[in-house]
Amino acid sequence: MILPPKPPARPDKVSLRRYLQLFRADILSAQPARLYRAWMAEFRTPFFRSFLVNQPDLVDVILKERPDDFPKSNRVGEGLRPLLGNSVFLTNGATWKRQRRIIDPAFEGGRLKETFPAMRAAAEAGVARLAPVAKGDPVEIEAVTSHIAADVIFRTLFSIPIEHQVAAEVFARFRAYQQAQPILNLAAFVPLPRWMPRFYPKGTRANARHIRRLIAALTEARQAEIAAGRAPGDLATKIMTTRDPETGQGFDTEEMVDQVAIFFLAGHETSASALAWALYLLALYPDWQEQVAAEVLEHGTEEFAAIAKLRLTRDVFRETLRLYPPVPMMVREATCPEQFRDRQVPKGAQMVLSPWHLHRHERIWDRPDAFDPARWQTEAGKTCARSAYMPFSAGARVCTGAGFAMVEGVLILAHLMRHYRVELTEGQVPEPVAHLTVRSRNGIWLRLSPRAPL
Repeated sequence: MILPPKPPARPDKVSLRRYLQLFRADILSAQPARLYRAWMAEFRTPFFRSFLVNQPDLVDVILKERPDDFPKSNRVGEGLRPLLGNSVFLTNGATWKRQRRIIDPAFEGGRLKETFPAMRAAAEAGVARLAPVAKGDPVEIEAVTSHIAADVIFRTLFSIPIEHQVAAEVFARFRAYQQAQPILNLAAFVPLPRWMPRFYPKGTRANARHIRRLIAALTEARQAEIAAGRAPGDLATKIMTTRDPETGQGFDTEEMVDQVAIFFLAGHETSASALAWALYLLALYPDWQEQVAAEVLEHGTEEFAAIAKLRLTRDVFRETLRLYPPVPMMVREATCPEQFRDRQVPKGAQMVLSPWHLHRHERIWDRPDAFDPARWQTEAGKTCARSAYMPFSAGARVCTGAGFAMVEGVLILAHLMRHYRVELTEGQVPEPVAHLTVRSRNGIWLRLSPRAPL
């Protein structure tokens, strides 16, 4: 049986210098194969100690039972702060809790149904843009899914399509930022004093500044529309008019720019990654592709209620998130000494939680490297989903847009399968690497052809 592509593992023991070289190239292939079986592993350097935790009950301690004792590590922000500022993705403690109290209501309950027409419009626009190129020639599918996912964000957040001048420029700038910036840079490994300059890949700071200026312009324009009483009822308006129930304060312009930046990163970059891998997997396994197409033909994608009926499409998307979680690693920091298993965990230790390894753990999942959407309807699959599946994190810091992302992913995947057939390109096997999300080193090239009119 053909298995989906997986990065090669490094030798079990390498020097720190060699590890840093491998890490700079790709954090996934810089890890040893034993992490796919280990419940816990320790890594020491002259600068810090880190522990990768795969044991489900210990993951629960960190993320669900005692999240305040394991806040997000500040080292994650070393590579992302130029773009994300003080966004909810990077903050901790009282600041983070205040931000979530303002943001969360925009994504609750019926809001998903309200945003559905904008999602569907972006999916339809993406299908239409593909028509001229879907002639059997190779198409770089990550660029396609990035375009559609960015369109979803702009339509649901600011009620503008991707063709809008500002939206188009943000999208172009973000593509350059994404390609240059890893999810963790070397500053995450070497603790530096605040006053010491940070060094980033060429163009990172300039692109981040330009993106933030463009977002600020959209935010200020929306503030004026809200003041004039003519703002559309989209996510931006909802967030900008929500007040913290404890303080009565909302976001100012700078804070809103921080939050929009992470909405764009989390809502566009992660969805684009997952959708591109889903399309590749359906091309790799055409029998599953035809089953998805038949399901979509039966139920359609016109109404919000239809999404709940697309069970196989959802399971394909869930299995894609298992094999290729967009955010492959998360880092927390121990605020006090701990003992996990037989290890002494000192205060300040970096606790690495890796969906990439947990989702492929050989002692948890049946055939962990195989693509099998049917596993989600088995008792074993349902048990693993509860204990060892966290594509959107878990606990208090679970992604506030997780429900949004699942509806978006199923809708777009279904819409594309309804109109196009995808096939592999000979000699083009994607190589997973971690940039801001899990992407392919040289893109994902597929051949698209129209399906018969429905």
